[in-house]
Amino acid sequence: MVENEKIPSWAKRVRSSRGLRWGIGIPVALVLVLFIASFFLDGPLRSIMEKKMNRDLKGYSVRLPGVHFQLIGLSMTLKELTVVQQAHPEPPIAYFPVLKASIHWREVLSGRLVAEFMLDRPKININLKQLRSEAASKVSLKERGWQQALEDIYPLKINKLKIKDANITYIDQDPQRPLVLSHLNLQANNIRNINLPGQVYPSSFHLDTAIFESGHGSIDGHANFLAEPYPGIKGRVKLEKVPIDYFNTVIARSNLSLKGGVLRASGNAEFSPLVKIAHLENLEIQGMKIDYIHSQRTAVVEKKRAVKVGKTAKKLSNKPGILLRADQVKLTGCTLGMVNKAAGKPYRVFLTDTDLQMNNFSNQFSQGPAHARLKAKFMGSGLTTVSADFRPEKKGPDLDLFVKIEESRLTAMNDVLRAYGDFDVSAGVFSLITELHIKNDAISGYIKPFFKDMKVYDGRKDKERGLFHQMYEMMVGGVAMILENRPHQEVATKVKITGSVKNPETSTWQIVIELIKNAFFKAILPSFEREVTGAGKR
Repeated sequence: MVENEKIPSWAKRVRSSRGLRWGIGIPVALVLVLFIASFFLDGPLRSIMEKKMNRDLKGYSVRLPGVHFQLIGLSMTLKELTVVQQAHPEPPIAYFPVLKASIHWREVLSGRLVAEFMLDRPKININLKQLRSEAASKVSLKERGWQQALEDIYPLKINKLKIKDANITYIDQDPQRPLVLSHLNLQANNIRNINLPGQVYPSSFHLDTAIFESGHGSIDGHANFLAEPYPGIKGRVKLEKVPIDYFNTVIARSNLSLKGGVLRASGNAEFSPLVKIAHLENLEIQGMKIDYIHSQRTAVVEKKRAVKVGKTAKKLSNKPGILLRADQVKLTGCTLGMVNKAAGKPYRVFLTDTDLQMNNFSNQFSQGPAHARLKAKFMGSGLTTVSADFRPEKKGPDLDLFVKIEESRLTAMNDVLRAYGDFDVSAGVFSLITELHIKNDAISGYIKPFFKDMKVYDGRKDKERGLFHQMYEMMVGGVAMILENRPHQEVATKVKITGSVKNPETSTWQIVIELIKNAFFKAILPSFEREVTGAGKR
């Protein structure tokens, strides 16, 4: 054959076609081999991974029914991963139907080898027993082995996290009233801080969720997930139409009973090792009914809780690095009550149709005074107005308080009168004015109640009661008539309030509540204890 003889065109086409087939066939075959080989690795890999995670975790264990490692793309998919707390294994604290870990290929182009995690429809379940067990443990959260367990799943550090349609359930004391965040979605980027390293919070994130079915919440912000000793976060929070009576099972331990109510709020928060700021721009609660329930059985616990609250308030007041601020807090159409079950005859004192607005509330003296204004109906009928101005404690409590109650029906107060005076009324109205000032550890002010057209004894109503009790009520009614201010046909007395704040562990509002409670019940019976006793002796 002549060296320069030309190769026919058909031969060139055959050679080209054959080369193309080999060029395509070899990669395809390789991909096929890797794809098939991936399935042979799944069984041994599942067993090894489950053992390693259980070895690294302390106080918790996992079950891993399925794993698929894809050699093509180097991705790992975990199926039906379950995490349980060993002290209280039911319910499992976490269930992951699908957890996928893979290389974050976008960053590979920048020369960085990091991972991205995707969690689809995870379920988190927490109950009170599990939380108490965790709190009682001597092993810190950092020593639990969670970081190592994640590396057992995938050796690369997480740089991108995506959670889709998660469900978080907390059960306190009543399993019929769980607190549920549903349809929760979260996306966080740049977790390893490999981009924009100069930023304090380099990682952007977005979270949105349904709250107790009808409510909605969202957080948009940035974070530093690598901060020590714990991550830092800064973001904007928004809550809409949150039904707050779901919290009743939680706050019941604080002697509170809550019914109804819808909450909405917006603000900003920053929480990091260096600074802690909670700036609530607006909080509004509508239609809530809440009672504080005092009983003899819980009296000791209540006292200890009050001391603890007082200490916490003192600790947070004007503390550097911590700013708690609320620009506007509103309660509309609410009912606020106090139930005393410790009295010989239980009673309830309450405000209905309450509209409260508080502005510029803060724990920092430098933020200026806070202002509170309230309109309500005392015991359902007496028009009530309250105004208060107060500052965060710097040299002790600093407060100015004014309260006015106009013509509340006395019959609504019969339970109180029975508890403190062992009588009731069939007619009359009650009014009250009080001023209270606290400054430089000194207290001054007064409380002045008025009783008008009061009728204590009613023969038709009281004929079934004992003779001695009827005589007692007639005597009380007589005393009221003697004390009446004839031109105005009203009973009036005045109790001065003076003294010093002796307990440094007591917060401002604890002082206010105790003073008004004690002075109120001494003044509300203008001498029903003193005068009736004197009349009896005469």
